[in-house]
Amino acid sequence: MYTSPTTVKRAVSLLLLILTLSRSGVPIYRFWGENTLLVLSNSIIGAVVASRRPNHPIGWLMCAAGLLWGVVHFSGEYATYALLATSGSLPAGEAISWLYCWLWVPCLGLGVFLGLLFPTGRLPGRHWRPFAWLSVLLVTVGTVMAAFSPGPILGFVSIRNPLGIEGLPNLYETLQALVLALIFVASVSLLLRLRRARGVERQQIKWFGTATMVEGSAAILTYTIFEAIDTRWLELAGYALVLVGLLGMPTTLGIAILRYRLYDIDVIINRTLVYGVLTALLAAGYFGTITALQGIGSLVFQVPFRAITGQETQLATVAATLAMAALFNPLRRRIQGYIDRRFYRRKYDARKTLEALSAKLRDETDLEALSEDLVEAVRETMQPTHVSLWLHPDPDLKNTKKRAAIRESGHDE
Repeated sequence: MYTSPTTVKRAVSLLLLILTLSRSGVPIYRFWGENTLLVLSNSIIGAVVASRRPNHPIGWLMCAAGLLWGVVHFSGEYATYALLATSGSLPAGEAISWLYCWLWVPCLGLGVFLGLLFPTGRLPGRHWRPFAWLSVLLVTVGTVMAAFSPGPILGFVSIRNPLGIEGLPNLYETLQALVLALIFVASVSLLLRLRRARGVERQQIKWFGTATMVEGSAAILTYTIFEAIDTRWLELAGYALVLVGLLGMPTTLGIAILRYRLYDIDVIINRTLVYGVLTALLAAGYFGTITALQGIGSLVFQVPFRAITGQETQLATVAATLAMAALFNPLRRRIQGYIDRRFYRRKYDARKTLEALSAKLRDETDLEALSEDLVEAVRETMQPTHVSLWLHPDPDLKNTKKRAAIRESGHDE
């Protein structure tokens, strides 16, 4: 039975994580959740895509990403256990930590080419070739600089680069920002593709673009706003959304390349917009209601509130929760209607046209007028180049006319 190297590294990494957790007071490897999803999703989906579409580079890039992220995860867990949990208990702890110092740079660099080559497997145009070669150069130079940059390793405070050259600046965060900037430019190429794409290619870009937007929004909220607010449940919710985005990006890549249920993405985008806006408005209303009620309680009702509840914050929280629950369905319907009118105008107009046609069908008795209404509804909803309506003759009516003609003919005779 064959076991892939990625699976072995993943199993060993999990074992090291468990051993680290068993040691009290030892920090665990910070990025274990993100790396786990990156390894599993890229390895599995990349293998499926590469086996189905062996000539397409995306599948092989995903397999390479899964392998490299597996090494990064293993080296991070190994360095944590060998150097922090039980110092000197495992061999080559510093050597493995040195792998972690620089290997994350090419891992992120693969994301640049996933954006540039998706979905056709080719660059968006000749004018993108200089950027592609510049990305290769910067990722290569960044990898070498990270390998010898002194100071604490990215993601660690107590582990330093064993081969760091003193006198050089610590460039880990600068390199991270640089590679993320390259990924952002590659994402812009997807937007340019989307503007001129049609049919299947447009749907493919929508799949990957939706997952990228979810991941980017979750990362910004989690690592900036939620950390500044310093609310535990908000940080956990944001972190969960980050993990969903990390899992969604390789998944949408696989769906798009294999062209599996491509046109379901319009429904997903619609629901994402509706519930994303709804969640933001409800969260803002929740905190606003709590703040307002606490202010009113402190100024006007402070004594009665505390006499009843013992703590005015509890009553404000309950009131805000009930208010948001009451607003959920009305607000959702209004947001759904607005998004349909603003972003899905053709679908919204088609629905209105079909509703009007249904009302006419109940009352209209004139066949000729009904035929005209039906043709007009088809033109407005589907917008075809040509519309023709063929009505099957009624056999009973045809036989009646034939018998009448025979009787009339016999009467003349």
